[in-house]
Amino acid sequence: MTRSLSVAAGSAGMCCVGGSVAVSGVLADAPLFTTQAVRYALACLLLIAFARLSRSGLVRPRGTEWLWLAGIAATGLVVFNLALVQGAKHAEPAVLGVAVACVPLLLAAAGPKLAGHGPRRTVLAGALVVTLGAVLVQGLGRTDGTGVAWAAVAFGCEAAFTLLAVPVLGRHGPVGVSVHTTWLAVAMLAVLGPLHEGPAAITRLSRTDLLAGAYLAVAVTAVAFVLWYACVSRLGAGRAGLLTGIAPIAAALAGVALGGPAPRAGVWMGIAVVSAGLVIGLRAAPAPLVAAD
Repeated sequence: MTRSLSVAAGSAGMCCVGGSVAVSGVLADAPLFTTQAVRYALACLLLIAFARLSRSGLVRPRGTEWLWLAGIAATGLVVFNLALVQGAKHAEPAVLGVAVACVPLLLAAAGPKLAGHGPRRTVLAGALVVTLGAVLVQGLGRTDGTGVAWAAVAFGCEAAFTLLAVPVLGRHGPVGVSVHTTWLAVAMLAVLGPLHEGPAAITRLSRTDLLAGAYLAVAVTAVAFVLWYACVSRLGAGRAGLLTGIAPIAAALAGVALGGPAPRAGVWMGIAVVSAGLVIGLRAAPAPLVAAD
């Protein structure tokens, strides 16, 4: 995969994530753990089918790989969704969005160290600019102490989703990491669902809930996961992290497409700042984690 295709893949993945905000809102009253279990189960089946069609060899995890993959599933797939739901009860959406918008800085600093080299100044500078731009797009909102705590959890989980994948992408590839993390998440949610929502929770899912879950399974999980991890494996976590700034832009534009008001001047300014940050951070030669295709 070339560098340009890697950037395009990561950007497309973040567009899928950002554009899913309105769909996720539909599931606000649905049983969380059960809905997510159905979502990830469907996504896993789709990913396995894709692996067979594309002849992407799936290998069994070994040793510490189980810990890395389980960590991704627990933080990036299970706890992250819990943080968004619980955080929304104490904070406006913008607060959680701003927390997630700070992820590029952490990825730019910590990602290269996991790959065996130090962070680059241009990437750090780009990450700072992207973060500022994303905050402008999101805006600020009201919250309390509990909301701040859940926002911090969401921030850590979002970063972990990328950072914990770095040690296993080389052997398992984007598809393999996606397959293993989704089935591990299903196993965790299959325990949490009956314990917290009752064994009959799945019968309370409406047709709308199932359709929304199916969309998230296809676009935001099966498709976006593979695109994102393909980008990370080629560009490295630091540079790939810059592209997370595209998610709030996609969310804002999706809102307009669905009949919402036109973006304010601050949003347009934020889009320009994010664009500048991407130019700054992506202009230098990338440091891949694995060999390019």
